[in-house]
Amino acid sequence: MSRDLARRCEGRTEDVNVRFLFRPRIWFLFVALACFGMVSYALYVQHVDFLDPCPLCVFQRVAFMAIGTVALVGALHGPGPVGRWVYSILLITGGVAGMLIAGRHLWLQSLPVDQVPDCGMGLNYMLETMPFTDVLSEVFYGSGECAEVIWQFLGLSMPGWTFIWYTLFTVGTIGVLIYNRPVTD
Repeated sequence: MSRDLARRCEGRTEDVNVRFLFRPRIWFLFVALACFGMVSYALYVQHVDFLDPCPLCVFQRVAFMAIGTVALVGALHGPGPVGRWVYSILLITGGVAGMLIAGRHLWLQSLPVDQVPDCGMGLNYMLETMPFTDVLSEVFYGSGECAEVIWQFLGLSMPGWTFIWYTLFTVGTIGVLIYNRPVTD
């Protein structure tokens, strides 16, 4: 087995661990587990540390759940080349949507105090009383609670870390597609 692996990898200088992670099934499993971990931590912070999420935080969680679900299905399915593209495009779409939401959240957090929008209605109330498109419009306009920086780790707020993870998932998935493209001689 090791000779066969050595023969297949002859001439390649990449690290074995990098090759392992860029196998589509392993990558999808990593993404699914990472999303599960992040949503679990967000729920921990909400229910144990009593840090209630703002509407943009809730949407970021939904993006992680969507990405994680697609990645888990991709990992369990072990798709061929066409399926790999389908799952990857869905993951990239979710990653870009998450980056947009987190980017908007970071922008609100960077505003001077006098430019922060007023606090609005809660997300549950908006979902019960308004059409969904109006809810989206209100959430992305932002509110004062979205501009508060309550939690930080290594100088980055939670939306900063989610932006990094969304970027990692997006760029990593593109890397998996490139690394596993058919080689023509």
